[in-house]
Amino acid sequence: MVIKNDTWIAQMAEKGMILPFEPKLIRRIENLPVISYGLSSFGYDIRLSPLEFRIFRHIPGTVVDPKNFNPDNLEPTKLHSDANGIFFILPAHSYGLGVALEKIEVPENITVLCIGKSSYARVGLIANLTPAEAGWRGHLTLEFSNSSSADCRIYAAEGVVQLLFLEGDPCEVNYETRKGKYQDQPEKVVVSRV
Repeated sequence: MVIKNDTWIAQMAEKGMILPFEPKLIRRIENLPVISYGLSSFGYDIRLSPLEFRIFRHIPGTVVDPKNFNPDNLEPTKLHSDANGIFFILPAHSYGLGVALEKIEVPENITVLCIGKSSYARVGLIANLTPAEAGWRGHLTLEFSNSSSADCRIYAAEGVVQLLFLEGDPCEVNYETRKGKYQDQPEKVVVSRV
């Protein structure tokens, strides 16, 4: 496996691998600091979509079942706004699902790892490590755990996770050809499917 660099990521973005694509790391917008997003040395920092964020809630008498998911276990949360930007609030010791603003299309010889950003990790917000396999395309559903004892802001339209692009030999069957169950995800939270 070889990790791909900024030159390769930019070339592939021109072919539609990441839309929209920011060719440099953005840290400020109109003098307002933002959690960085865009192209970095060996990755691409994607943004959290402002369209939707859902938080797991307890429904007495129910158990969350990945084989038979009850969408009532996820409740939408409000998008807030102040001088620092737009954001969702993830309560202490809770788990939430968001969606990437960018749409990605993974090449046939690449697997993408989605890892957390240090700005969030340092306040107790952990992004679940998830892959996007060769041939996958769509908006990634992103999973976050607030491990701290305080509520945490998670900023929309700002950097939230980094994508690392790993190249390997082409696989025999990719996500597209095997008709993967999460193919072509919209810019909307997609729950567990079997």
